[in-house]
Amino acid sequence: MNRPLRHIAVFCGILSLALLLRATWVQFAENDELANHEHNRRVQIEAFSHPRGDIIVGGKSITGSKETPGSDFKYKRVFKEGPMYAPVTGYFSQAQGATFLEGVHSGILSGNDDRLFIKRTLDMLTGKKQQGGDVVTTIDAKAQKAAYKGLVDLDAKGAVVALDPRTGKILALASTPSYDPSVFAGISTAEGKKFAELGKRKDKPLNNRALREIYPPGSTFKILTAAAALEHGVVTDVNKPSGAKAPYKLPLSSTMIGNDVPNSLCDKVSLKTAMQWSCNNVFLDAALKVGKDDMRETAEKFGFNEEQFVPVRAVASSYPKNLDKPQTALTGMGQGSLTSTPLQMAMVTAGIANDGKVMKPYMVEELRGPDLSTIEKASPDTLSQAVSGKTAQTVQDMMENTVENGTASKAKIDGVTVGGKTGTAQHGADVNDERPYAWFVSYAKKEDGSSPVAVAVFVDPSDMNIAREEIAGGKLGAPIAKAVMEAVMER
Repeated sequence: MNRPLRHIAVFCGILSLALLLRATWVQFAENDELANHEHNRRVQIEAFSHPRGDIIVGGKSITGSKETPGSDFKYKRVFKEGPMYAPVTGYFSQAQGATFLEGVHSGILSGNDDRLFIKRTLDMLTGKKQQGGDVVTTIDAKAQKAAYKGLVDLDAKGAVVALDPRTGKILALASTPSYDPSVFAGISTAEGKKFAELGKRKDKPLNNRALREIYPPGSTFKILTAAAALEHGVVTDVNKPSGAKAPYKLPLSSTMIGNDVPNSLCDKVSLKTAMQWSCNNVFLDAALKVGKDDMRETAEKFGFNEEQFVPVRAVASSYPKNLDKPQTALTGMGQGSLTSTPLQMAMVTAGIANDGKVMKPYMVEELRGPDLSTIEKASPDTLSQAVSGKTAQTVQDMMENTVENGTASKAKIDGVTVGGKTGTAQHGADVNDERPYAWFVSYAKKEDGSSPVAVAVFVDPSDMNIAREEIAGGKLGAPIAKAVMEAVMER
């Protein structure tokens, strides 16, 4: 062979080798990335080619799959009582993708999870269609209905979270206004428009206010302030006069902080009386004496400054660092730069009700295969011993007194011991221009002293037709908390 031909042959050989190497690299090294690429239509077609597994509440499915004739995507998702359960399920849409449990556990629901590999292989060999597994939640259907109905009846933006303090199970997770994930589950132009309309609405129905929105917690945070003051020895006797004057002058400031009740009811009163009437002055003074570092340490033991995964991600509530004395004092009444999700305040309440032990919240009890075999089962896990049992029981006593004789009386349940705390939170650049948020937290006890339910209720009354003086956690939130607690206690 002459020299030019030899060069051409070598060059062609190199090109062929490069092509083979590239094909091998694409097939093996980039296989997963390409197979799961959002613009790979074959993957999308396969994802909707068979019925999806279900999300289960109380032994019943709250999701399903529906055939869509005339489309490459054979099945689309349907949601039963969609608006009530949307903060739990999220959506699964041919056009918009997946969120919340539909997204986190998409592998199980679609049947593509690696733990279903053997089942999937056997189905392929026997000619069976691929099947998805189920996600069994911890949600209590009656508690969820009570939470959702309570918010809808108020026609309010808001959220409710109910936990089992003993285990961390999420019993209810409601957010309003809500949406029906079924209306945009397909790929049609009309469904796309409906999704776009939801995204443009001023009241933001697609937002999960229970897990993904943060607000000043107002006076509900006073239960944590009380726990911190007791735990760090700032208060040793909750019945002893505090010496905190009402109104209270913020340190390094001329600002005077008053109370919603007459200042005469709060002047220099004890911590227990201050809880009963929600006296700001006593809790401002307590937080200042505890100090920013110990206040933040206690808050973090209850879960602040850390994202929670339930398994859906919940944003972190915030107790900031580097606060000055006025800012530290303001956190004692749940104001200033302090922020919280409704989930976080439910965790604080549950921790107090569980004798100081905070359990990690979760809302998936079990992952099941298509044959109902257990793939994964949840078990309770401790987040922290936030405060001692003695401290927690003292705060319980104060909260129970607040229900029996104070501002939280609308949460009373006949024959049941209930502890509660109201909250009204100012917010905005000018707090006098914004309507305050209403909060309520509570728990209920069984006869043996254990608590099977703790609740946090958040209400944003900005769009409600209600007088400003009627905006209070005890008026708006307590009846909802009571209904949720009753639903759980009846079970």
